[in-house]
Amino acid sequence: MLLELSADQEIFRDTTARFLTSRVPINEVRSLRNHPAGFDPDYWREGADLGWTSLLVSEEHGGGSVSGAGLVDLTTIAHEFGVHAAPGPLVPTNVVAGTLSAVGGDTHRPVLASLLAGTSVAAWCFGPALSTDGQGPAGPRCRIAGGEVVLDGTQRPVEAAGQADHILVTAWGEAGLTQVLVPTDAAGLSREPMRTADLTRRFSAVTFDGVRVPVEAIVGEPGDADDLLERQLQLAVVIGNAEAVGALQTAFDMTLQWAFDRYSFGRPLASYQELKHRFADQKTWLEACHAVNDAAAAAVDEGSPDAKELVSAAKAFIGDYGSELVQDCVQIHGGIGVTFEHDLHLYLRRVTVNRALYGTPADHRQRISTVLENQKERA
Repeated sequence: MLLELSADQEIFRDTTARFLTSRVPINEVRSLRNHPAGFDPDYWREGADLGWTSLLVSEEHGGGSVSGAGLVDLTTIAHEFGVHAAPGPLVPTNVVAGTLSAVGGDTHRPVLASLLAGTSVAAWCFGPALSTDGQGPAGPRCRIAGGEVVLDGTQRPVEAAGQADHILVTAWGEAGLTQVLVPTDAAGLSREPMRTADLTRRFSAVTFDGVRVPVEAIVGEPGDADDLLERQLQLAVVIGNAEAVGALQTAFDMTLQWAFDRYSFGRPLASYQELKHRFADQKTWLEACHAVNDAAAAAVDEGSPDAKELVSAAKAFIGDYGSELVQDCVQIHGGIGVTFEHDLHLYLRRVTVNRALYGTPADHRQRISTVLENQKERA
């Protein structure tokens, strides 16, 4: 990150970095490949004690940030998650916790308290906010009948759905988009595990077959979730981008060191002009990835009118250039870069999955185009 961190922020970031180094060293990350949840519950509770789940929650509800800019503080943690290829549902749990703090009301306070304590995690059933194919609404639908909300449909992929106690669902209803907090033990709710390239994160297809929950489970107002969903999307993209940039930084540093250590014809690889040019390109892309997501995080935290455009610009840029950077790192490593024993693939996996989550670069370029067209019409 290019941000000039305060002393408190630096201590906060460094504490997480040391905790991740001690608790989930890279060999431990590799061993989590066959872990059913991808992370240990005690590890997540200890992380919650460090503040991982409270930064988007108001002080009134037991949260609070280090600097007053909760999302910026959270990106420092997400960056370290990327640097260490660390496990844990950082994005969905924080998105849900932030939402329940803002509009959840007293009904959902016990769920929020458990998220802050790290004794449970939540999943975010991301809705069809990025639909650009003209095919109309997709995903779950809801209706209100007899004091209950009835949900039908399927959403995929949903991170940490298999480990979550609650899922925040975005569904289409007659009045419009509505968000509902659904316990995962509700009758009619099923979760089908999906395969993923990331070794530690787990995704599922979540199906709602006549799931019924009380109307009190609605988060916010029925049919009025458009702005809420947009805010959640911006949070998720910024956090995911910070994680991806952390992974890119480690991949770049690892490859640069390898190029100085590896000799060919009596000279280090880094001394060859072709590689110098490739490293120069990579460094330029990496610094731009840092800068564009830092700008997006600050804009979202401040509620800037430019936040939507900046977030999508960051997602599109990091998705495209970050993928090219990490693939080039693999190529420079040669044969060892594609072995399971080497660490590089852990960062390749994290960047690759993050590129696809919450909209592809093409989806976000379309969003930027829509923002600019709307600005032109209003001018």
